[in-house]
Amino acid sequence: MAGLIKRADIDEVRSRVNIADVVGDYVDLKGAGVGSLKGLCPFHDERSPSFHVRPQVGRYHCFGCGEDGDVFSFIQKTDHTTFQEAVERMAARINFTLHYEDGGQASDHGNRARLLAANEAAREFFVEHLTAPEADPGRRFLGERGFDPAAAARFGVGFAPKSFDALRSHLKGRGFSEDELLTSGLLSQGDRNAYDRFRGRLIWPIRDVTGATIGFGARKLLDDDNGPKYLNTPETPIYHKSQVLYGLDLARRDISKEKQVVIVEGYTDVMACHLAGVTTAVATCGTSFGVDHIKVLRPMIGDSRGLDTSAGGEVVFTFDPDEAGQRAASRAFTEEQRFASQTFVAIAPDGLDPCDLRLNRGDDAVRRMITSKRPMFEFMIKRTLEGHDLETVDGRSSGLRAAAPVVAGIRDRSLMQGYIRALSGWLGIDPSEVEPAVFAATKAAAAPKAVERLAPSSDPSRQSITSLPEAPPAEEGPSILRLPDDPSTRMERDALMAILQHPTAASRDLTTQAAFAVFVNGSLSVVRDAVAASLDQLDAPNYVEAVLAQTPGPFLGLVQELAVGPLPEREGRDMAVYCEGILSALVERDLLRQKAELLGQMHRTDPRDDPEKRSRIAQRLVEVEAARRSLRNE
Repeated sequence: MAGLIKRADIDEVRSRVNIADVVGDYVDLKGAGVGSLKGLCPFHDERSPSFHVRPQVGRYHCFGCGEDGDVFSFIQKTDHTTFQEAVERMAARINFTLHYEDGGQASDHGNRARLLAANEAAREFFVEHLTAPEADPGRRFLGERGFDPAAAARFGVGFAPKSFDALRSHLKGRGFSEDELLTSGLLSQGDRNAYDRFRGRLIWPIRDVTGATIGFGARKLLDDDNGPKYLNTPETPIYHKSQVLYGLDLARRDISKEKQVVIVEGYTDVMACHLAGVTTAVATCGTSFGVDHIKVLRPMIGDSRGLDTSAGGEVVFTFDPDEAGQRAASRAFTEEQRFASQTFVAIAPDGLDPCDLRLNRGDDAVRRMITSKRPMFEFMIKRTLEGHDLETVDGRSSGLRAAAPVVAGIRDRSLMQGYIRALSGWLGIDPSEVEPAVFAATKAAAAPKAVERLAPSSDPSRQSITSLPEAPPAEEGPSILRLPDDPSTRMERDALMAILQHPTAASRDLTTQAAFAVFVNGSLSVVRDAVAASLDQLDAPNYVEAVLAQTPGPFLGLVQELAVGPLPEREGRDMAVYCEGILSALVERDLLRQKAELLGQMHRTDPRDDPEKRSRIAQRLVEVEAARRSLRNE
């Protein structure tokens, strides 16, 4: 059994890995204040970015769905790994050697790491066999489609020998068990023995966003192959076809950079697009484009809800002109409403797919196909009208009824007006007849919108977390979003954020005084108590975890938000100065409170009745005033 990783090593890996780099493989992150980044949450479908990452703290938090954690929990949730596997992956990322309790070794059997290793070994096997004599049909297939050996190497294309167990024998010789190979989908189970799933086929490796091989797509080549034209890896612990996009590992950086994704229909189409310079192309793997694919892509293109959709990214669909392609177009249009970015349809002349277009007309034709894209709404409206005889009054009337809901789904009102005029022109009727039909359909097509909880302020001291979703229901516990917006509460909130996010920025003495100051807000006072109980862990790399361990359950979410939320400070300012300032202000407020209480006691104490008590109060007043002067001089 694998040994447990030593705690010191876990802490070391956590402190060395930049969480922003890891999350950035999945989410398009943008600045959200000093030391804070935000993007669309990869854990739930949202229109406005509410997922915040704080590299300094090493944590993330979504103010929309409440997902929270460190780099290890992020990998666990996004890639469905165990904690130990997440630590091992991050250690490998930074070339850190882990040590295990009782001299144990890294986990190496039956888990994600082993399945990935088996897939990678299979990929190498397939690539090696592409040069074998028996792979001539595969090389000929590639050549006939305009792909030379360099292109095959760029995309890792390989060949599976036409053999019952060539891959099985090879991988078992590499130390993989038959159970692991069956679980990975590389083998299929026969009546008696397991056998190679892919035989006599051209092979494309399918990788996740990190470049790890998680499955394969195999193209039929031989006449005596009775299987389907394309055969993919079945569902496995690491391969889920509804969430996989071929070519995403190659395209993700350009997708984030250009805020564009081109969705094509096959492996060779992805290759053709990339070789022609359209490096944002990806394809689904044996399934239709759906909700889970959108969840993968939206964070990458920063697809957030805005007033002007033209300022967002672009999602370009390409479809074959046949009936299957038309059905795919209809399905894509159904999902279009989930994007805030503009969606387009690109169709090549003569109905060629990108691969054939490049082969017949060259790279420039592929690029022109994408640049000449048409808006998805225009495409779908015209396609809807194709089913009606617009030469007759009845046909125009039925065409209007069919097309009105399509126009009603347009989010941008000015764009909707433009399509109302366009539809009236295509139908040959007056816009005054089209508009009522569209607006009647609009009521049913209204979509929920994210709200701005608090507006930005030019005064950093009044600024809060902006562009967050509406506050969750009260029963979910206290939240930053529901704190009162008065100066006292803002000061307490900002002081706790400073301590949680920069625990060593201010002096330990000042931090201790702040942790024992009286708070006005009840929820924040609970967090203050947890901070005070964790002062001995102030220098620990996982200080927030120590505070969370001291926090009552209903208040955990509030601590998580405070640990990640953007600090109300301007970029470029010294964070130590800011932390000292906000904590000093909090402590001074507490000293003023103490002074007021002492003066009240002094007023109520008759010197003739209790001179010693009055003397003690006077002495304490001197000490409080001295502390105030000392604080102001720092």
